[in-house]
Amino acid sequence: MIRLHDLKPAEGSNRRPKRKARGIGGKAGKTAGRGHKGQRARSKVPVGFEGGQMPLLQRVPKLRGFTNPFRVEYQAINLDTLEESGLAEVSPESLLEKGLVGKGALIKILGRGEISQAINVKAHAFSASAESAITAAGGSVEKLALPWGDRRPPHGSFNQHTNR
Repeated sequence: MIRLHDLKPAEGSNRRPKRKARGIGGKAGKTAGRGHKGQRARSKVPVGFEGGQMPLLQRVPKLRGFTNPFRVEYQAINLDTLEESGLAEVSPESLLEKGLVGKGALIKILGRGEISQAINVKAHAFSASAESAITAAGGSVEKLALPWGDRRPPHGSFNQHTNR
């Protein structure tokens, strides 16, 4: 099986980089391929600079992407974490007391790990595998309502990445 750390370039495909500006003997000596004088011959020109014109990276929005202001971020808790906590009744309040989640966090239960005892879980969201594992162990699942109801979440709240 090939692994990422086993990969290497084909024999002879890697060439040593050109050693520029190492004296006048050699092709890239003295001005090092920058020509004579002028702004680009000097050292302080930013990489995407286009002479004051709006740079391509800024004027084409599709290259940058965007941040969805209505994104809902859940704090994930796995089944193995619930098993280790030893709680019979799991709710946002009990998880906060144990220090497993932050204050006011929306909680999603995920299905990593095994669960052996019947527990009653209250959370804002469940993965399908977690829900089936909890009910198979004899526990119950209760989906809590989101703080803003069934409407869209308020702009910027419950989103940790608002200041991008």
